Amino acid sequence: MSSDGENDDFLYEDDYDDAFDQDDEIDSTSEPDVYDALSPAIEEAPQKKPYDVSWKVKTLQEIIDMQNKEITKIQSVLEVPASSAAILLRHYVWNSEKLQEQFWNDPATALGEAGLSPPSSPTTRTAPLPPSPTKRSTRSSKAGPSSFLKRTKSQPPTSGPFECPICCMEFDQQAVERNTYSMGCGHRFCKDCWTEYLAGKVKGEGESAKIQCMESGCGRIVREEVIDEMVTQDISKRYHNLLNAAFVADSPTLRWCPHPNCEYIIQCNQAPTRMLNQLVPTVECKCGNDLCFGCGYAASHRPVLCKIVRMWEKKCADDSETANWLQANTKECTKCQSTIEKNGGCNHMTCKKCKWEFCWVCMGPWSEHGTSWYQCNRFDEKSGIDARDTQAKSRASLERYLHYFNRWANHEHSAKLDAEFYQKTEKKMEQMQNSGNLSWIEVQFAKQAVDAVIRARITLKWSYCMAFYLKRNNMTELFEDNQRDLERAVENLGYLLEQNISDTESISKLRQDITNQAAYVQKRHDILMDDTLRGYLERRWEFSVEI
Repeated sequence: MSSDGENDDFLYEDDYDDAFDQDDEIDSTSEPDVYDALSPAIEEAPQKKPYDVSWKVKTLQEIIDMQNKEITKIQSVLEVPASSAAILLRHYVWNSEKLQEQFWNDPATALGEAGLSPPSSPTTRTAPLPPSPTKRSTRSSKAGPSSFLKRTKSQPPTSGPFECPICCMEFDQQAVERNTYSMGCGHRFCKDCWTEYLAGKVKGEGESAKIQCMESGCGRIVREEVIDEMVTQDISKRYHNLLNAAFVADSPTLRWCPHPNCEYIIQCNQAPTRMLNQLVPTVECKCGNDLCFGCGYAASHRPVLCKIVRMWEKKCADDSETANWLQANTKECTKCQSTIEKNGGCNHMTCKKCKWEFCWVCMGPWSEHGTSWYQCNRFDEKSGIDARDTQAKSRASLERYLHYFNRWANHEHSAKLDAEFYQKTEKKMEQMQNSGNLSWIEVQFAKQAVDAVIRARITLKWSYCMAFYLKRNNMTELFEDNQRDLERAVENLGYLLEQNISDTESISKLRQDITNQAAYVQKRHDILMDDTLRGYLERRWEFSVEI
């Protein structure tokens, strides 16, 4: 799938080398082929930083058009019905080149693996199935009459009555033609059973592209027109929505916007999975929110890699740190391994479970300690070295985690208070406008400063997550220096924004100070972000976990 929408073939692993080029011109939003300064699709000139990616925002109708265009192409090339082309493309994950290669090498195998009748089968002959008298067509966006369903000729209806294998309902010869249906595989069932089965698959199980025949062991795929004819309009609509969702999920270059009530789809050709250890592909949807195209995180998590974000959130959510606290503040009986917390000053411990007596300090047997009730002069006793080392490591690990987590959580909490911060700033802007005879445009510097603070706090929040996993070396110290400078600048700007306004002269000075400090915050933010993201491309960062 090209970025300009002219060629809808998906780019897979082997195609990304050409798609991702650091020297390519990087666009920040949807852009035309030729840059036009007056184009409404472009808000600013394209960025040219090597760690940024280009993307486009697609509507659902554009996604449907992309599918139909590819289906029409395969239908023409392979000379198969549109529904068969769609089933083949979904089976081969919309890789038209692989599909054509497999089809021309062995058409029967390609069709069979996709759940279709082989080309030489007499069931390729079709006849229209009369629509159910109680149902109306629900198809609105597909070409061709909705009642033209594919039915089998390999097993024609018997001359006598027919009994549905599922509901055991009997039908006479005329009713068989009107109230039953079989696909190319020849397995015939009544329409009521088909309707219940298809509705359960779509509505109950959320299946769409791989709904198979009801016969056990039969892998024949049910065509779209059959489902549209058999089910109600609501279920048919859900069925096609599921097909569209599966199309986006199957494509490595498409991703739904994760924000509530947003139906846009992001298309990005420059963020393959193998590049996510060097890139943080942050994009912006038309709904105005940022997201990470690499992992689908519903906000920007720059400058941290997607894998690091997942590990950090898992670490914060599970009970790993609870276990660390237990190891740091409790000990296990050396005989029965029961967890014990010391609640007194005496070092002579007696396990309530197994009655084993041991020393709390060195974890050695109490029989070796004589009468040393409150101190242990056998600290280096071999029997207690391992226990002491384990506890010391757990305590150090817990303290290190809490150091980074507390700062991460502090900046996260501060960033969440942006609505309240904006309200205070707006009141202050009104006060400056009334007291200093300033226009509304002239007091916008305060809002811009708040934006800079919030943006910097989000970056600082994730920088502590990254620092937790960095190995200690010279590069890490430089990273922490940039982190410290940005944090100091943010706190200074936050202090200025909270200053009271006393007179007109103070407004003028405050405006100058806030403007200068906001510019400095933005500069420090850009330095930290640029150095960190370039460091991924230059492979300067070493982590304590495998990336």
